[in-house]
Amino acid sequence: MSFSSTFLLTDRNLLARKQNARLDKQNDLGWKLFGKIPLRENAQKESKKIQKECEDKAGRASKPGSPKQNVRKNLDFEPLSTTALILEDRPANLPAKPVEEAQKHRQQYEEMVVQAKKRELKEAQRRKKQLEERCRLEESIGNAVLTWNNEILPNWETMWCSRKVRDLWWQGIPPSVRGKVWGLAIGNELNITHELFDICLARAKERWRSFSMGGSEVENEDAGFSAADREASLELIKLDISRTFPNLCIFQQGGPYHDMLHSILGAYTCYRPDVGYVQGMSFIAAVLILNLDTADAFIAFSNLLNKPCQMAFFRVDHGLMLTYFAAFEVFFEENLPKLFAHFKKNNLTPDIYLIDWIFTLYSKSLPLDLACRIWDVFCRDGEEFLFRTALGILKLFEDILTKMDFIHVAQFLTRLPEDLPAEECFASIATIQMQSRNKKWAQVLAALQKDSREVDKGSPSLRR
Repeated sequence: MSFSSTFLLTDRNLLARKQNARLDKQNDLGWKLFGKIPLRENAQKESKKIQKECEDKAGRASKPGSPKQNVRKNLDFEPLSTTALILEDRPANLPAKPVEEAQKHRQQYEEMVVQAKKRELKEAQRRKKQLEERCRLEESIGNAVLTWNNEILPNWETMWCSRKVRDLWWQGIPPSVRGKVWGLAIGNELNITHELFDICLARAKERWRSFSMGGSEVENEDAGFSAADREASLELIKLDISRTFPNLCIFQQGGPYHDMLHSILGAYTCYRPDVGYVQGMSFIAAVLILNLDTADAFIAFSNLLNKPCQMAFFRVDHGLMLTYFAAFEVFFEENLPKLFAHFKKNNLTPDIYLIDWIFTLYSKSLPLDLACRIWDVFCRDGEEFLFRTALGILKLFEDILTKMDFIHVAQFLTRLPEDLPAEECFASIATIQMQSRNKKWAQVLAALQKDSREVDKGSPSLRR
């Protein structure tokens, strides 16, 4: 090899080493920007050193921890790398932070840490409070169940109207005994037996088969009611079942309670063909099914609908319905004069919102747990409590309603808030006084009914 060739080769080697050194230096700077150092011969030593520095900054011990601790370290690495942008000095190739800026960044970081700790503490306190509240509620329900099962239900006739039981009743009947209490409170004045339910259900099934096959036989007990009317009732039942508590998905086709609800409503149309099926009945039957066996639910359903108020509404007795509305307005004006005047000014009559509430006994308009608590007291106090509840709801939202016009009030009352708290609602109902000029609900209603009958008869005293 010639001298010139040797010189050229040596020159190329020197040039390559310089370029590699320059690249290494650039790489070092680039890695340093991200707080990392490239691996070299002493990579293991440098790696341990970096790990120890990170652990010292985080205030952790350098000894290896449990798997959970190792996972926690991995989770904590990201916050450390991001906060380093605030806390750490800038890389050597960038201008250093001014002292004021570094101090400001550290102060901001400390404030962030303080705020994060406050949020964590507040969230922990909230969770603790929720847990304590749940434990208190469960303990209260457990004690109430024992009281109902061991003291009240075995001695129902002597204890149901006592002050102690009334106070316990107002707080809500435990779900495990609710069905028994409702059955006793509603009673069975119609003397319906399980056998009668089986008979009515068999007739209903026969009728369904007949209509499905295109038959038009008219049974003796259905005389006076056309086949078209009976078929319309059966079709309406089928349609309404799909609309009953759709969010629960238990009464719709294929749901566990679909056939049970269909059976009760169909059996009732055979038991009371003069009433038939009316929209709203499906919600009442559904609530009873959730708390009673099928036959017992039918017995309670039939007796409940036989009450004067329910029969007036489901048979659409306009005269009696207007009497109930008039009685309601007497106590409305007595308890909420300002809101009453606002409703009168905007021509807001009770039928706009009361009909739906009464037809479904609030089960469609209110959250199911709240509706069941209202049923608890309704089964004890009767129709009066339905109208007292209406006044309690109006009082609860009085400030909002007085600022609304006709359309907005109607929309609000026909679609009440879905998250209405039970305790607030019952606290509002408790303030309503069902007494006007020393007359109670039953007395006011009876007086209005008497006046209505005299008007219908055209009493001479009224003409004068």
